[in-house]
Amino acid sequence: MSDDLAQEVAALRHELGMLQDVAAIRTLQHTYGYLMEKGLYQEIVDLYAEDGEMTFFGGVYRGKESIKRVYLNRIRTRFTKGRNGPVRGLLCDVMQMQDVVTVAPDRKTAKGRFRALLMGGTHAQVEDAPKLPYQQWWEAGVYENDYVREDGVWKYKRLGYELTWMAEFDKGWAHAPDMGGYRVEKLYPEDPNGPDTIAQTRYPPWPETWLLPFHYAHPVTGEEIVPEGE
Repeated sequence: MSDDLAQEVAALRHELGMLQDVAAIRTLQHTYGYLMEKGLYQEIVDLYAEDGEMTFFGGVYRGKESIKRVYLNRIRTRFTKGRNGPVRGLLCDVMQMQDVVTVAPDRKTAKGRFRALLMGGTHAQVEDAPKLPYQQWWEAGVYENDYVREDGVWKYKRLGYELTWMAEFDKGWAHAPDMGGYRVEKLYPEDPNGPDTIAQTRYPPWPETWLLPFHYAHPVTGEEIVPEGE
């Protein structure tokens, strides 16, 4: 095999590997949505690298043990009564959309931007359904995530979800409530389920219209995507 042909084969193999990485990361992210839907919170924790981290309502949780405080304590207690799995009368569809995935040239790390759209609710005829703030609600947000290949498997290095808006189904987003009360303020261990630190940048939801920075440049101009005046 000539040197030119060998280089071409190597380049094609690398390109194929990059495409396989993108597909694996998309599967990881979309699986996250399916697991959230069915309350499989332990399985969500397993999607993280050992030193992974996440942001949740303005708090930063570092490491798997810290991340468990969010999924296994705070969320699981509220949504599935402490059970790892779906409960009767709860709807929580978390759709993952608009994905843009960028894999590093060395194929060891990657970044991804996704949008979440959630439809949630509790059935009026199920008396023992979880007690939630709203019987029917909408929620939307944006992820800017970091991924890492750990032992040959793509996992979350950092899940960065920022809530865009939440609203009761019948009132709609034009009447979205003040979500300020959902921001975490107390750190662990003062709050047993609290974060390790507070995020440096905090994004207040609708009606504020901030832009969560893109991890990638404009696909045509190659320039950073920044709103006018910033």
